[in-house]
Amino acid sequence: MGNSLRILGKASSINVRKVLWTCHELGLAYEREDWGSGFASTHTPEFLRLNPNAQVPVIIDEAGVLWESNTICRYLVGKQRNTDLLPTEPVSRARVEQWMDWQATELNPSWSYAFVALVRQNPDFQDPQRIAAGVRGWNEKMGILEQQLAVTGAYVAGPDFTLADIVIGLSVNRWLMTPMERPDYPAVVAYYEKLSERSGFREHGRNGLP
Repeated sequence: MGNSLRILGKASSINVRKVLWTCHELGLAYEREDWGSGFASTHTPEFLRLNPNAQVPVIIDEAGVLWESNTICRYLVGKQRNTDLLPTEPVSRARVEQWMDWQATELNPSWSYAFVALVRQNPDFQDPQRIAAGVRGWNEKMGILEQQLAVTGAYVAGPDFTLADIVIGLSVNRWLMTPMERPDYPAVVAYYEKLSERSGFREHGRNGLP
């Protein structure tokens, strides 16, 4: 495919990182362009024609334009016919996608207020009660992940590394990097270290830390 894949979005975005890590695992070449806060505006007519939600990432390839990070990851894996990251067998695939959807609809919304308050220090997100509620809710969702990892003893959807680990691994990094009180979740910590054995996670998942 060469460099026909363009990825629009700044590399610090958690959702852009999903796509970059997926490309790393697939060995895909790409060209990335900086869009988003601090870079080219996603609210310009040019960008809104690509994604009316004004969010990154967006990819462009010979098939056209695509947005929504988890969908992009599924698309790239399917395009490469990679069945390790996303199985074709219905039950195995559903288990991977179940956790990918959980990450998008349950886990990520739980940390939205607390992260913006504690990491980005946004002055509009400094209500102590809402911060406390956000931290509590975030930790509760991570407790669900702790229980699942304690059962599998390896990765989120089972014994093998899949797309579910790419999207959830980045959320685990965000949880660990946010200055707040966290419960003792040994399975999550062990999982984080297991992911850190992968060069793609070290490059795109843990903020460049060794």
